[in-house]
Amino acid sequence: MKVPCTQTSTSGLRGEYEGAAADYSVGQDWHAYTPEMHERWRRLHARQSALVERHACRSFRDGLARLDCAGGIPRFEDANAILRPATGWRLVAVPGFIPDDVFFDHLAHRRFPVTRWIREEHELDYLVEPDVFHDFFGHVPMLLDPAIADFLELYGKAGARAMAMGALEMLARLYWYTIEFGLVREDDVLKVFGAGIMSSASETLHSIGDGQVPRLPFEPVRIMRTGYMIDRFQQIYFVLESLPQLIGELVGRDFGPIYEQWRAAPALPAGQCLPGETLIPFPGART
Repeated sequence: MKVPCTQTSTSGLRGEYEGAAADYSVGQDWHAYTPEMHERWRRLHARQSALVERHACRSFRDGLARLDCAGGIPRFEDANAILRPATGWRLVAVPGFIPDDVFFDHLAHRRFPVTRWIREEHELDYLVEPDVFHDFFGHVPMLLDPAIADFLELYGKAGARAMAMGALEMLARLYWYTIEFGLVREDDVLKVFGAGIMSSASETLHSIGDGQVPRLPFEPVRIMRTGYMIDRFQQIYFVLESLPQLIGELVGRDFGPIYEQWRAAPALPAGQCLPGETLIPFPGART
């Protein structure tokens, strides 16, 4: 399971922070990757790609195909040559977790931070910190979708206000249940678009194949009130009717009154359904 991308502390986490720029960017140093690291990427890519074909949303499948990164750890500069003309985004290499304000600033300027190191062999199935496979394979294909590209910029711009109002956790939950662990309905079938799901074989199958886990329609306030799990499968998922819905329900919406009303309230437990809520019917995916 992955922890939030907006984690502030780097204590005890891997990554070479010495020599990083003020915005925590570093060179990718692509030539430092060993043949074993590239082989590890190829195996991870092959395993996840089989699930992508069956369970990922159309935008993810199309984006992954355009990036053409099955052969080894990709060069960020090559990806940027595809991203910038398409949606104006570019990747910046970072050592690992970066402070919240820096993360928000990168997103607000259409720069996506990607961790440059890759997980070890014993971490193929479980990784606490996001590595280059999680960040690139899980996130970058969706940067080619206009709705996700626009949402992430807006999210970055919203960060400073959330921090100033003491509501960072609420905003982080919106990112968690969409960009990291979001589902979307396509042709009346549930599909995955969240990176935390897409970079984990077991979470992919759990998110759309477990008949016991609740799946609720996308509702921003409900999401911002809902706690989440960082060390196990998610206990609840939220489903978009389409990716543009992510922008349509948020553009022009004032989060200030929402923060003021709910920031002091305890988070709703992950997996708890409220009276009157309508669950997305299961089964939600065809195999």
